[in-house]
Amino acid sequence: MRKLSTRLCLVALLASVFVAPVSANTSKLIIESGDSAQSRQNAAMDKEQWNDTRNLRHKVNTRAEKEWDKEDVAFDARDKCQQSANVNAYWEPNTLRCLDRRTGRTMAP
Repeated sequence: MRKLSTRLCLVALLASVFVAPVSANTSKLIIESGDSAQSRQNAAMDKEQWNDTRNLRHKVNTRAEKEWDKEDVAFDARDKCQQSANVNAYWEPNTLRCLDRRTGRTMAP
């Protein structure tokens, strides 16, 4: 009986020695780039919206510039018409033209 208990102790001791080092380290560090189909689609949609907004801003700015140029040309034409040596020349504010008082036709001051 004594041999059996000694043998069991020896087997238990050996089992504990071999089991302890078998445990594995399961911690992992996973680094992802964050690049997925959804994020690529969102980026493409954002870029498309930005381009549309930029094109719209460009159109608005171009339109404003045209209006400014038109007013600037009219201002210069009014000054020339009012400073003209021709006494029959007058400035028509509704049409933004220099007209002849006698004929009503456009004239170059």
